[in-house]
Amino acid sequence: MSNEIDNLTLERFDASASARPMQTRHRAFSLARVRAITVNTLTELTRLKVFYVLLVFALLLIGSSIFMAQFTFQQEFQILKDVSLGAMSIFTSLLAIVATARLIPQDIEDRTVYTILAKPVPRLEYLLGKIAGVLLLLAISTLVMSAVFVLVLYMREQAVLHTTIRQMSAAPREQLDAAVRAVRASAFNIDMVPGITIIYLKACLLAALTLFVSTFATTNIFTIVVMAFIYFIGHLQATAREYWLQAHASGLITKIFLAVVALLFPDLQAFNLVDDIVAGTAISLGLFFKTALLGIFYTAIYTLLAAFVFYGKEL
Repeated sequence: MSNEIDNLTLERFDASASARPMQTRHRAFSLARVRAITVNTLTELTRLKVFYVLLVFALLLIGSSIFMAQFTFQQEFQILKDVSLGAMSIFTSLLAIVATARLIPQDIEDRTVYTILAKPVPRLEYLLGKIAGVLLLLAISTLVMSAVFVLVLYMREQAVLHTTIRQMSAAPREQLDAAVRAVRASAFNIDMVPGITIIYLKACLLAALTLFVSTFATTNIFTIVVMAFIYFIGHLQATAREYWLQAHASGLITKIFLAVVALLFPDLQAFNLVDDIVAGTAISLGLFFKTALLGIFYTAIYTLLAAFVFYGKEL
């Protein structure tokens, strides 16, 4: 079966633990077992042709760069960044939800989960291996999409530089150097690096939340539908919270209610730094670390909640 854990690998873990009591074998946490499940999950997901989204992303970038040849170079680079980073955010979010939604329901349907848990593999290790495989897939996808984005941006930058140098060949050296610096400043911005990092952390958050939903869902379709609602609620939460505070007195009950909603439904709009990057606004280290820690916190919380629910699930 394509999505079965490598039996030889797990049997090696069984053999190494055979000399210990049964209770100890089941309680001991093993990074090797988690790594085996992670590698298997990544292999399973790549066989689902999920990397086709990268091809769509590359074609979108190339097509948009050709279309934007009619704009000035400032407008061209600005739109290219907007389209590329926006597409990267959407595709990683969709990939996180779709890839994670099928993990547990599919393993239960194929009865693979029974084979895994019958071995000395605690449920926590099983879930950690599954979510780690998805996060690794998201990391690879983000790196590939970032590489395509930078390559297209560099190609357009070189084309604009050659055109600028040719058109200003008779201009004074100072004016030519200033024009070249303006082109390079408009093309690459160091703030794109933390922006892409936040996009990845947002996808990790959605993957962990999808894993949590899938622990009590019966099918992957149900999980995807629920996550679609949560995705839109998360992006509208900030607006709804502001409206609620304006319409109601900010009493204790209101604050508790908003805190519960914010805990259950993360503010996904807080991870949208694309507009600031496109506008050329510098992302402060404080904002970056605050957003990054928020993403890591939610990812850890939803993973722990998924483990808690999965431990009580009858299999």
